[in-house]
Amino acid sequence: MSDLRTKTAVVTGAGSGIGRAVAVELARGGWSLALAGRRVEALEETAALAKDAADVCCVRTDVASQEDVAALFATARERFGHLDLLFNNAGTFGPGGVPLEDLDYDAWRHVVDTNLNGAFLCAQAAFRQMKEQDPQGGRIINNGSISAHVPRPHSVAYTATKHAMTGLTKSLSLDGRPYRIAASQIDIGNAATDMTERMRQGIPQANGQLAVEPVMDVADVARTVRHMAELPLEANVQFATVMATNMPYIGRG
Repeated sequence: MSDLRTKTAVVTGAGSGIGRAVAVELARGGWSLALAGRRVEALEETAALAKDAADVCCVRTDVASQEDVAALFATARERFGHLDLLFNNAGTFGPGGVPLEDLDYDAWRHVVDTNLNGAFLCAQAAFRQMKEQDPQGGRIINNGSISAHVPRPHSVAYTATKHAMTGLTKSLSLDGRPYRIAASQIDIGNAATDMTERMRQGIPQANGQLAVEPVMDVADVARTVRHMAELPLEANVQFATVMATNMPYIGRG
């Protein structure tokens, strides 16, 4: 870390998977954490694992709700004061295997509300606080995806939101320059979590076949996020891709 002050972070989607792994890794570095997610019990399990953190609070949050997001950042501000990091991680795949022409509009809206609108609401709240606080500045790391670059079959909602995440990241980076707000995106491929269990069972490929795909340890993602988070604000990893080495990304399709 660049100074002796305890660093503070808001981690969304912290109740499982990548969010949990990142929270635990930041805790190892002595960060204080506001853990956000829709299931309080899961957040409390993450908090128990993040035993090395300087301080931890759990805030039940639906990132698609303006009221919930406002309450999350108000709680973090009251508890910690300064905000150094938002790991903008909450997301959903939505229904899998549904052809585009059969995708229900409500299912589309749920994915967009969570992955894109939720990411915007959290980024906006973090941006406001980072701009207003003293010392000014902070860092926002958005969880993109390999799907920010290339789609999987029957993934129109997820892919559209992850492509949009790239535009959000770039705009945050540009608009944050005057206020020492750095924005990054980590694009993750096949980290081993409950959400990617289907990779190990066989998942549709662009040629119509099913194939088992390699996965990687989610801890490798978490260490990458921590490295990005602990850089001085004068340095930024703008985009990072962390993926299972042999997954079908290069050459997909």
